[in-house]
Amino acid sequence: MRLPRRPVVGCVLVLAVGLFGVQPVRAAEALTAENLRIEITKKGLGKEVVITQGKREWFLMVEVTPENTVVIRQEKDGDRYLVDESETHDRPLTSGEVDAAVVDYVNSVKARAERK
Repeated sequence: MRLPRRPVVGCVLVLAVGLFGVQPVRAAEALTAENLRIEITKKGLGKEVVITQGKREWFLMVEVTPENTVVIRQEKDGDRYLVDESETHDRPLTSGEVDAAVVDYVNSVKARAERK
């Protein structure tokens, strides 16, 4: 008796996702607009995002320590800062929460950049 191939492919895909995890950051990179350059780097338990479009620059850093999490957001137009803010959370964010924050930030910047 021959089994259909589709369930085997599904099992391999589920196994691969289970072993290696899903990379939401890669999804964010795949969604880049043509005129935006997005760089995402891992920094310890957190991440850093730098998005550039001409002389405009957006920056997000999520720094995770065992005690807390610090999130820094900046937006520059040339040498002038338009946004420079930070927030501190009283607990460490999970890697899933860090990835979600990065994806949300990238998507919000892309939406604002497309409107201009």
